[in-house]
Formats: sequence, structure tokens, C-alpha cells
Amino acid sequence: MQRIPAIVLGGTGYVAGELLRLIALHPHLSLAAAVSDSKPGERVGAAFPHLAPAYPATTFAGIADAERLVAELPSSAVLAAGPHGASAALIDRLLNAAAKAGTRPRVVDVSADYRFADPAAYARVYGHPHGAPARLADFSCAVPEHLAALKTTHVSHPGCFSTAMLLSLVPLLELGLVEPVFYVSGITGSTGSGRVPTEATHHPRRHSDLYSYGALAHRHAPEVLAIAKAVTGRDAELNFVPHSGPFARGIHATTQARLVKPLGAEEVRAALATFYAGHPFVRILPEPVRLKDVVASNYAHLSVSTNGHSLAVMSVLDNLTKGAAGGAVQWINRMYGWDESAGLTAPAAGWT
Repeated sequence: MQRIPAIVLGGTGYVAGELLRLIALHPHLSLAAAVSDSKPGERVGAAFPHLAPAYPATTFAGIADAERLVAELPSSAVLAAGPHGASAALIDRLLNAAAKAGTRPRVVDVSADYRFADPAAYARVYGHPHGAPARLADFSCAVPEHLAALKTTHVSHPGCFSTAMLLSLVPLLELGLVEPVFYVSGITGSTGSGRVPTEATHHPRRHSDLYSYGALAHRHAPEVLAIAKAVTGRDAELNFVPHSGPFARGIHATTQARLVKPLGAEEVRAALATFYAGHPFVRILPEPVRLKDVVASNYAHLSVSTNGHSLAVMSVLDNLTKGAAGGAVQWINRMYGWDESAGLTAPAAGWT
């Protein structure tokens, strides 16, 4: 089978690095360019030493190189992990070049820029106008397991915290198991804050500590509600409290809601297992879920507890893989008609 050239936007960011790792292992993708606006010409292995064996001589390309490639390549996979607010205009620039040349790239954006269908909603949440509002209609936004048929050319991946929440919220809403009022407490690893250290993410501050941020006001809440409504057609309320955890990779999210009728944990587990039947990356477990069982993999684990009238669904996933790069590659697999699990079935690292 002919390999599809992949173009990674986002340069030296953690998600871009994870995309490069997954592409190196993928049976149907080959790296055409890793684009860095700040480090063109520098070796990929210098920015990501762990990737040096896979890319010993590969250097970062510039944006003009990416523009040339999408115009020259009849088909290409563009995996965009640029900063929020910058990704939209950059993708628009590449798609304009492709349209002029008559080529057909497929884009998966891992930034937040194409998660809202409404540019006004994006502006309200992010505080600035959308960079390419005319392109929004070309993108769908959903977790791969929640959208059976893709009706747009391109996709926006919901992101790490959002994926962890949506894996619980969407089936609960779709199956009508709960009242549509959710309370979520989620803990994320430090890689979710990006590569550039800040006061909140600097290791001496974060090590052996746990603290909340953006409580009941985080931007992911309106994103999740918009995505969940697009998938299920149902309105809901989401009360979200994110936390910074003292580990590098992974997310643990606990979603609580009130059951519409008394149900035991086994009944809810069975309903979730049926909902995710045929989706190998989402596993419903009878025992409490643990981060170490999913870190560095594309798997997500869910477990359930009930007390008869309320339930809690615990979900764990790797923020860089299932919550970002792995989910994006899953979408690329779908777009090109490959097995959805291609290049993504490696188990978790375990003792990280």
C-alpha cells in the first residue's frame, strides 16, 4: 500500500513530538515535513532526543515549505498542533495553496481553533476573533468513537480534557441514563500545559503538589457542551473543576450525575460496554481505572460506581496520545479508509 505523506505543524511542541513518534510507527504514513516557525533547519532529534533514532537527519521545515508541499503532493495528511489562535490562519493558508494547485490534503487540527462551529462562540471563549471563520464549515469536531460518518473534509480533535469528559458524557446523554447536569473533577499531567515552562508548570512548583485552576470557568466546559450537543442533540450543564497533577502524562476525570432511575454499577457498565462495542480503544472495566494502564497509549479506560440514585464514571487516558496526537491519527486512519487502529495498538508503557 502506498504511504501518504504527512505534514506536522507545531514544531517543537509536545503534541507535535507525539505525532512524530506515531508517524514513525505507522504502516501507511511517511513524514513529509515537520514544520517549525521558530527552528527551521534545526534537527528534529535535537528538539526531541528520544526521536533521534527514527529521524537521525530530518530537519524542521518552514511554513513556506509546507505550503509548497501541499501544492505539490496530490494527497497529504496535515496534522496541525500549532498554538491556539494561530492554527486557523495557518491551516487556511495551506488549504488556499492546495485549492489553487488542485490538490487534496486532509487536515486534523489538534488546536482549539476549529472546535466551535460558530465564530462568535469561539470569540466569546477565547477573547479574540477567529482566524478563518469561512473555514469552520469544512470541519467536524468529535471524538472518533462518537461520529459514525464524517460529512466534512477536515476534522478538529476535541483535545485532552475534552476527550476524557466526552467519553463519559456522550453515552450517558445518548442513552438517557442521567439528568443532563454533570459535575466533573479532572486531574492532568504537566505535559498538558505545553513545552514552555510557567510559574504554574515549573517542576519545583508542581512536584508533590495538587491544585485546581479555572474552577467552574475553564474554556473546555463550553467546548464540551457544544461538541456533546452536536453529537447527541441534547443540551446539558457542565460544572468542571480541572486540577494540575504532579505527573507528566495522563488525565484522570471523574464525572458525576444523577440517574433518571435507580441502576446498579453493573447495569451502567453493561450499557457503556454496548455503546462502545466495536471501538477497541475504549475499555469499560469492573475495577477502578489507573493512569499507568493507559499512559503512552491510545487506550482510554472507564469504570463506574453508583449508589442507586447517582453515579460516577471515572475515565483515564494519555493526554498526549488518545487526548491529542493518537486521536488525530485515529481520524487520519478513518479519512483514508484504513483500519482505525493502524499504528496505534501499542500497549501502555506501564511503569512510567
